[in-house]
Amino acid sequence: MEINALFNALAVAERLKNNTRHSWTSENRHESVAEHSWRLALTAYFVKDEYPGLDMNKVILMCLIHDLGEAFTGDIPAFEKTEMHEQTEADLLNRWVASLPRPYCEEMKALYEEMDAQETNEARLYKALDRMETLIQHNEAPISTWLPLEYELNQKYGKEQCAFSPYTKALQEAVCKVCVEKIQTEDPEGGRS
Repeated sequence: MEINALFNALAVAERLKNNTRHSWTSENRHESVAEHSWRLALTAYFVKDEYPGLDMNKVILMCLIHDLGEAFTGDIPAFEKTEMHEQTEADLLNRWVASLPRPYCEEMKALYEEMDAQETNEARLYKALDRMETLIQHNEAPISTWLPLEYELNQKYGKEQCAFSPYTKALQEAVCKVCVEKIQTEDPEGGRS
């Protein structure tokens, strides 16, 4: 990539360092979108032995780019995101991807199409891990940062996406168990107090 084009692409990606998510860290500060994407990619790397038949480099790329649209819109929690939000984000992202030089515009467009279609195991794995990384982060954050609706939501979020493989199903169950234990230990009233 030509240097000025690289600078321009990285300037968009840098916004994800400043855009915070609904999630909090264990040190009681808002997590950035970039931090979530980085740890999601690391998660994919760490589970590669569970998926020897998958193109894990593709999964890691999906993890790295999956929230680039939030460079334009900011993070909107899943429980607040509407179809209109999703369409606006997709339109802005597609416009930016189309502006990238070749081969990056074609490669990223193909990745986003595969991710959206959710027909390959690579896309399914990225989506399942995305859900689980979010919940793992919630479990690591102080329970005082949880909204009342998250006590129930965090126990079922991602269950559908994780059902595609035995490993992700077991991961979802383990994450849910940690969630329940956290609620019982840190807030036995379950957000009702």
